[in-house]
Amino acid sequence: MQSSEGMEAWQVLSRFLPEGWQEQAKSCEAMQRARGEIRSPELLLRLILMHAAGGLSLEQTVMRAREQGLATSSAVALFKRLRRSGRWLEWMTQQMVQARSQDWSGENWGHRPIRIIDATDIQEPGPSGTDWRLHYCLRLPQLSCDFLRVTAATTGETLKHLPVRRGEIIVADRGYSNRAGVAQILAQGADVVVRLNSAALPLEDEKKRPLDLLALVGELELEHALDIPGWFTYDGQRRALRLCALRKSETAAAKARKKATRDAMRKGHEVQPTTLDLAGFVLVLTSLPIQWGSAWKVLDLYRHRWQVELAFKRLKSLLALGHVPKTTDPSAQAWMQAKVLTALLIERILTETRSFSPWGYRLLPGTPMAALPGSAR
Repeated sequence: MQSSEGMEAWQVLSRFLPEGWQEQAKSCEAMQRARGEIRSPELLLRLILMHAAGGLSLEQTVMRAREQGLATSSAVALFKRLRRSGRWLEWMTQQMVQARSQDWSGENWGHRPIRIIDATDIQEPGPSGTDWRLHYCLRLPQLSCDFLRVTAATTGETLKHLPVRRGEIIVADRGYSNRAGVAQILAQGADVVVRLNSAALPLEDEKKRPLDLLALVGELELEHALDIPGWFTYDGQRRALRLCALRKSETAAAKARKKATRDAMRKGHEVQPTTLDLAGFVLVLTSLPIQWGSAWKVLDLYRHRWQVELAFKRLKSLLALGHVPKTTDPSAQAWMQAKVLTALLIERILTETRSFSPWGYRLLPGTPMAALPGSAR
């Protein structure tokens, strides 16, 4: 028999889900018909979150559900339901993000699809656990996962294997800043906004001379931005980019220099003075033309990557738990989407706890009123 505490906890948690989430289970074909032990969207979502957020295998999930009196389903039945739940989970994450991203306007970015790519390392539980690297891509503003690939941990971060469509804008951090990956994206008709790694993607001026980055940005003042043309050559083809630069505050610069020094020590070499100097600036490369927007607009778009960084960190901490799918079939997509949904629920709960009352939950719009016995409603 399910405990009253568990029922109450779910009742509070489910109120953070978007309106109409149960009906959408049927529309998205996650629950086309009730059969077997999993006969309701509520039970299905509880089992999926138990599996994805709790770091449990499918077998452990159904065992835990049986112990708690939720269901006596088999792991195979849950797996089949999970395979069909990707669209439903994506719809819920999209609705939650849209509710929290009211300042987002597609018009600001030319109504172009924007995607953010990242990767995280995962180790399966147990002494014989295997190391993996999960490469995944989230779409803004939905934060819906539209690409994932599980590889060995030795596979580096790269844009080369990301499938893109013409007109998309790919946003990535410094780990993806290399000539081969950027050239691959541009060849497919998409654009990039990526933090500069000058060692992996050296820039040249129009006369093919190496750009002296420090000389160009060294005198840049706070609250000013530079837009510098640059070129790189890969596979015999020369491509044009823009370098958008901004000086960091002293506090942010000191933190960046400390991190650069720490990273160099960890790798067993001394940090270069130029590296420390450039750590005081935000240097973002883009292939977007000047007609699309100024350096400020490019930097503002990159800033949105940092707005979702918190969600990434929570997601990564969740991904560090549990049994990783070994394929990229629909079950892996649904598993990934459940992780994103969990991260959003955590973020929503943390926000709401600022106004939580002593009774443990916040009154939301539409909270029903109970009438006294014998009184008129």
